[in-house]
Amino acid sequence: MSANGGTKAIVAALAANVGIAVTKFIAFLLTGSSSMLAESIHSVADSGNQGLLLLGGRRAKREATPEHPFGYGRERYIYAFIVAIVLFSLGGLFALYEAYHKAADPHPIESWQWVPVAVLVAAILMESFSFRTAIKESNLIRGSQSWVRFIRRAKAPELPVVLLEDFGALIGLVFALFGVGMTLITHNGMWDAAGTAMIGVLLVLIALTLAIETKSLLLGEGADPNDLAAIEKAVGAGPEVERIIHMKTLYLGPEELMVAAKIAVPACESAEELARGINVVEARIRDAVPIARVIYLEPDIYSAAAERAGTGQAAHTAAAQPEVVADEVSGRHGS
Repeated sequence: MSANGGTKAIVAALAANVGIAVTKFIAFLLTGSSSMLAESIHSVADSGNQGLLLLGGRRAKREATPEHPFGYGRERYIYAFIVAIVLFSLGGLFALYEAYHKAADPHPIESWQWVPVAVLVAAILMESFSFRTAIKESNLIRGSQSWVRFIRRAKAPELPVVLLEDFGALIGLVFALFGVGMTLITHNGMWDAAGTAMIGVLLVLIALTLAIETKSLLLGEGADPNDLAAIEKAVGAGPEVERIIHMKTLYLGPEELMVAAKIAVPACESAEELARGINVVEARIRDAVPIARVIYLEPDIYSAAAERAGTGQAAHTAAAQPEVVADEVSGRHGS
């Protein structure tokens, strides 16, 4: 994804959530509504999360070091995972606790009754602006994918995180408005507790979704099918390679893909000719998939027998396995 697009969505969400958090806290102090308190903490958590995403993006830009030779690109995934933890604990679990506390003492809203409604309506408008920005930036890279597939397949975590947070925030505001509104109409504080509980369940579900998706990125994902097909086509597009024996890909960060492949090459008269051919193949791969920045190609001679055996190498060029060497030595000694 575009790093600038992700940053723009994060900044928009941060600005909206800081303003929303302040107004919600004021409304809570004036009314004592548990829904308002849950939404206040939710906005504080979201603001902190956007700060974490900005920090992760900044730290991921550090240059590679001998200790971390592939750079720090995947640090963005770590901060996205921390966001999921914060949303689960500070957002979801706190809201559920507050709902339990409110249910034990379900007092109605007796003063400043218009304040929570006005604040929630204003918050919905501000959150809608943030959500609209996230949608606009996501559409630039989403293509024809569905929203579910985009969130599940995106390698850059920032936009999916902001999308889910903003979506959860809007639904949570509707839940809070429902709880507060019913409390004002019925003078029964249990509706406030119910709205708070719904907010808590919603945040827990969103946090779990983020954790599952970010965990997959942390473990290491390979190239998507379209990029994989493009790489395979680029490798075999010239006479330098007869076929791919086997290949693996891995995202080192949202915008950096590693490609490692064993390739079957035709007979060469010199090492210089072989090296020149490999460099040509690497250039084709980078032209086809620009994020393929780290490429390792191992030349070999294709063997159908080796492929059937599943060794992934040519039988007559393969190094002897220890057990084979041991058998040969024992056979010679036995004779």
